[in-house]
Amino acid sequence: MQLGFMSAIVPDLTLEEVFALGKSTGYSCVELMCWPPGKADRRYAGVTHIDVSKFDEADASRVLSLASAHGMKISGLGYYPNLLSPDMEEAMATTAHLKRVIGAARMLGLPVVSTFVGRDWTRSVAENWPRFLFVWGDLISYAEDQGVRVAIENCPMLFTADEWPGGKNLAASPAIWRRMFAGIPSANFGLNYDPSHMVWQQMDYIAPIGEFSSRIFRVHLKDVAVDRQRLDEVGILAYPLEFHTPKLPGRGDVDWAKFLRALAKAGYDGPVCVEVEEREFEGSLEQRKQALAISSEYLRPLFGFDAG
Repeated sequence: MQLGFMSAIVPDLTLEEVFALGKSTGYSCVELMCWPPGKADRRYAGVTHIDVSKFDEADASRVLSLASAHGMKISGLGYYPNLLSPDMEEAMATTAHLKRVIGAARMLGLPVVSTFVGRDWTRSVAENWPRFLFVWGDLISYAEDQGVRVAIENCPMLFTADEWPGGKNLAASPAIWRRMFAGIPSANFGLNYDPSHMVWQQMDYIAPIGEFSSRIFRVHLKDVAVDRQRLDEVGILAYPLEFHTPKLPGRGDVDWAKFLRALAKAGYDGPVCVEVEEREFEGSLEQRKQALAISSEYLRPLFGFDAG
């Protein structure tokens, strides 16, 4: 496995600075964010380290040269919108942009793009399903043509009032993953597995690894601390951020040694990328850099990660 990080936490750095930071803090790869340039609609969104809107082979060569110059690799490209939004204009724009991200990955010779399935959060899973099959059947067919795999992160995306009650991402549980892969059985359709989302949903984050081993294309390393006393007070139907807090790896409830061993036993040997969302480290660029350094220092001894 290769230790990496998501570039969303350092939106104020240039692409070259992102590579330099990764190398200096013990990482060997990075997942680069590819949002359309413009204002973000939520935390960690709207980050553009590769602008794919007019991306060509010359741009790809430049990006790969920068990575190589700093001894870094690109683990994949990331873009996490709501592709099944009830706002059809938004849905069409995000779908078109995801195709551009997939095309850029092909030009860069990258095997994976990570994203969300999306969801109309006001409707049930059953009501969302026909549209999911239509939109994602086309997207995965396009990814197949480009020789790129698509990895879906398992975050429910139901943290704020405008994401309630269903959340903005269907792919939040093993039951839905089974149905998703039965409906679109392509080998280019898989998971970006993040154990933290399963912890706060009171789910086993180890058991599904074996069943879905062939579908785990990428892995995010984010921790979470569940406040059990608060959970007892508000219950699991409360807004999730009422009873849990995102943390750096090693500062929450995930058993990382056990998790990494389970991945290895299942045959996973790809990138595992730190995702920083702990508010304690958001005050300044220096604090966010510190968060990446702390995470690297904690994780590398657990699995003998090579800093490259």
